[in-house]
Amino acid sequence: MSRWQPDARGRLERAALELFARQGFAETTVPEITAEAGLTTRTFFRHFADKREVLFAAEAGLPPFIAQLMAEAPAELGPYDTLTHSLETVAATRFDGLLDYLIARRAVIRSDAGLRERELRKQEVLAEAIEQGFLDRGVDEVTSALVGRMAAVVFNVSLDRWLDLGGSRTLLDLMQEHLALTRVTFAATPPAHSS
Repeated sequence: MSRWQPDARGRLERAALELFARQGFAETTVPEITAEAGLTTRTFFRHFADKREVLFAAEAGLPPFIAQLMAEAPAELGPYDTLTHSLETVAATRFDGLLDYLIARRAVIRSDAGLRERELRKQEVLAEAIEQGFLDRGVDEVTSALVGRMAAVVFNVSLDRWLDLGGSRTLLDLMQEHLALTRVTFAATPPAHSS
């Protein structure tokens, strides 16, 4: 009888998240995760560098995916439309079926200062990828930096709101609403005058 069973990575992710939720991130060990998943510690380390990676590995592909979308966007699109196209595509394609997982994941991350710091770093990597995407499209450095950071904030606020609402609205709908709100807010805000 073969010992191999499919979806080792997914089984490890599910087991880890369940244990983190049940007994806490800091209190959970890699051997406990592998035992819960019915796998070996060696298998764990083939998929993840450490137990933190279980929570962040799936999203590692997001910044390159957004960069690819930006690179493939029609050249005639300006920065706002390029951003809108890219974020809407991400919202419509990357999060289907993940609501419950992401709600549980967020609760674990919020429970640990080190994980919160890692989450902030992940957001910075996303902003940098969007910034680089704009630079590659010939947008100036300041605009690229501002729009990259704004886009990461819109993305994260939309994702958090989607999780808060338990999926009663789609992530795509929230992303579109927040992008439009950002555009209207900045357009309607008069410039500050210094005295």
